Amino acid sequence: MELLLDPNLWIAFAMLTALEIVLGVDNIIFISILVGRLPADQRDKARRLGLGFAMLSRLALLFSLSWVMGLKTDLFSVLGQGISGRDIVLLLGGLFLLYKASHEIFVEVEAPGAHDAASPNAAAAAAVRRGVFWGVIGQIAVIDIVFSLDSVITAVGMVDHLGVMVAAVVASVGVMLFAAKPIGDFVDRHPSVKVLALAFLVMVGMALTAEAFDVHVPKGYIYAAMAFSLAVEALNIRARGKRRLAPPEGVAQS
Repeated sequence: MELLLDPNLWIAFAMLTALEIVLGVDNIIFISILVGRLPADQRDKARRLGLGFAMLSRLALLFSLSWVMGLKTDLFSVLGQGISGRDIVLLLGGLFLLYKASHEIFVEVEAPGAHDAASPNAAAAAAVRRGVFWGVIGQIAVIDIVFSLDSVITAVGMVDHLGVMVAAVVASVGVMLFAAKPIGDFVDRHPSVKVLALAFLVMVGMALTAEAFDVHVPKGYIYAAMAFSLAVEALNIRARGKRRLAPPEGVAQS
């Protein structure tokens, strides 16, 4: 009971929850992009499962802190550069994110509709829907592990109490659960925002890959670039909306 009355713990909880939400932005974007490829009736379920996997992977890593911190120990070296288990996970995750985001950009720009090929009959269509659904969930689960590793290591550096970390993770995932649908719907409505979000994921993939080789890219730079790009895109969306509402040239307004 004394712990619950400790203001320092509540401050730590608030700060860590806010940080977990910020660190989860790239995760939400990734989930929104993948879920957008599914039929409308499967998207909410996929979002819930994806964020559920995110919470479970974070909690599993929190309850195995000694193993997580052991991942920072060098396993071998390449050209004088020490390579740890964490480096390998970040490298594989970064490469996967680079491949996936680049592929989705290609499909969005050069081959729109490539994900929507019709199946020859209802049974085949149902099988394809199931396969695509679980394929998306599998990809979300893979990248969740990478994002969770970075998130948990950050949490360990900020807070000493495991209970506070667990509560912050659960609270942040709850907030993300409410935010994921509006973000996903907004991205789906605006194709240019979808390409911009995929470009963000390329940037995050590059940052993860660099981090694997001990080249630290401050997250603040990445989020500042995202915020600036989104602000410019918001102006573009507003300008396009005004052009659509404006009368054609030469037509007098009554």
